[in-house]
Amino acid sequence: MRVDVTDVDVALRLLAAAGLGGAIGFERELSDQPAGLRTHVTVALGAALFGVMSVHGFDAYVQLRASSNYQIDVTRVASQVVVGVGFLGAGAILKEGLSIRGLTTAASLWATAAIGLAVGLGSFLAATMTTAFLVVTFVGLRAPRRWLHEHLRRDRELLVIRMAAGSDASQVITELTSIDGLDVRSLSTRRRDDAVVVQADVVSSRGEHLSDLLAPIAERADVAELDIG
Repeated sequence: MRVDVTDVDVALRLLAAAGLGGAIGFERELSDQPAGLRTHVTVALGAALFGVMSVHGFDAYVQLRASSNYQIDVTRVASQVVVGVGFLGAGAILKEGLSIRGLTTAASLWATAAIGLAVGLGSFLAATMTTAFLVVTFVGLRAPRRWLHEHLRRDRELLVIRMAAGSDASQVITELTSIDGLDVRSLSTRRRDDAVVVQADVVSSRGEHLSDLLAPIAERADVAELDIG
């Protein structure tokens, strides 16, 4: 059964999509994520408009479809939104050394597109509940996540040590491999100009922070620069 949608209905759906997307984007903005308020509002608005157009934008062809072999698949627009947002979310994922950031933000963009589509199709309750669950998850799990990182997580990063010109890297390597709470998985050295660069794949013990474990090496006079990640 066809449901007539007025311009007021469309405006209300777009407004609702902007509000729900903005709620998720506001939390991401506070967390200083690469995709924040404007990005999430834009994704929600675009998805909502695609949703409205996919269902009601082809009403003029309904009679044509009934009297001919002309086919209209209203789900194709929604499926393409999902694919398109997948590429957009990939741009929010950043690789820093062995660490990857932005996965949660990429997932939130994907969920925001689903929320926008739901609003565009008139499923206000589902969209509102999903938004509420997402915001509660992002905010409510901060403390447990912090506790897990501080007590159970093992940091794994790529360590790069640039030695001062004329320095002997063997002493730094010996000290690095003897640090309690630090597991050196792999280690390599290479010469760059007059200096030696030491690279190591390091893993900290549970509850230990790499920055604290590596502080004595960073303070050595023969170490010109130390980068983690």
